[in-house]
Amino acid sequence: MWRYRNPVGVRFGARALDEIGRTLRGRPYCLVTYDDANDANGVFAALTRRVATLAGTPSVIVRNIGSNPDYRSLHAACGLYRAAGSPIDAIVALGGGSVIDAAKVLAAANGDFARVRDFLETGKGAEALGETPIIAVPTTSGTGSEVTSWATVWDTDRKVKYSLAHDTLYPECAIVDPLLTIGLPRSITVSTGLDALSHALESIWNVNANPVSSALAESAAREVIDALPRLALNLNDADLRTRMARASLQAGLAFSNTKTALAHSLSYPITLRNNVPHGIACSFSLPMVMRAVIGCDEACDDALRRIFGADLAAGAERLRAFLEGLGISTDAADHGVAEADWRALIESALAGERGRNFIGRRDALIAPDPPMRRASSG
Repeated sequence: MWRYRNPVGVRFGARALDEIGRTLRGRPYCLVTYDDANDANGVFAALTRRVATLAGTPSVIVRNIGSNPDYRSLHAACGLYRAAGSPIDAIVALGGGSVIDAAKVLAAANGDFARVRDFLETGKGAEALGETPIIAVPTTSGTGSEVTSWATVWDTDRKVKYSLAHDTLYPECAIVDPLLTIGLPRSITVSTGLDALSHALESIWNVNANPVSSALAESAAREVIDALPRLALNLNDADLRTRMARASLQAGLAFSNTKTALAHSLSYPITLRNNVPHGIACSFSLPMVMRAVIGCDEACDDALRRIFGADLAAGAERLRAFLEGLGISTDAADHGVAEADWRALIESALAGERGRNFIGRRDALIAPDPPMRRASSG
């Protein structure tokens, strides 16, 4: 028996943002977007004006969101939300995954970050979480947060990562306009694209995989592998931007039902301790992880063959070459992980919630000579 469910309404296509007024239906709303430090070219200031023209002036604008929303910034954001002079009936999240995650925290907190913090740290108090509807407008292609019911929250002071998860946090609607991603720099384009690839592959080698999630993931992975290297060379290609936006959405719909697995579990301490961008941290280990999953599950192998071809060992090498062709080393040492720490990091990742979703062989990962080197060497 298997099941698949995703309640998010999706509007996809060029100029889909023009639908924001119709989607809000006159509801007073909070607009969440990036701070000035993350808007050096004024892109989000211009988009904020566009949204206000299309949907009316927001009741409040929360603009203190950075790349990794943490306790401090989210506490301040909740204060801004609480200070709105009129009721808020919806939240518009305009930005990448960090902005959409922050909007989910605001929806759950309803102005009081303490209730979210307590829920994250104790697992209690779900009944106290707010349920303000979210309209998610992603401006990157990668995180899939616009179609999931969880958000990543960082306590950077204590070096801890939390996942805020609740069914009420599925956005009401995702407005996916690929034109909003044109102009993103290569570094963000590649990092977010690799996050989408990781979502796709990790939802395949996953204890929660099902035929619907795997079909979505296969399509997403093939698109990323074909389109992302081309897009990295031609950042203004609208067709490639559309393909990546669609792949990211499909990967999001896939892992919205399975969650992620080992590579993401490995990534969190690497991002926290070494400041490696999330999309890089969760993708550089994919060839190693793929090698450990080959032969463990027939349905998984079949899905991987449809992505990489009949020879899965050669497919793992193809994946390594794909990453290194984008300038991403597959050696953990190049991401700041000392060889002496790598095996312990893998053990810890396997024991984590996401690591327990992984269907691969532990012994292929934990070896006398841990797989620190590039995949082609061993």
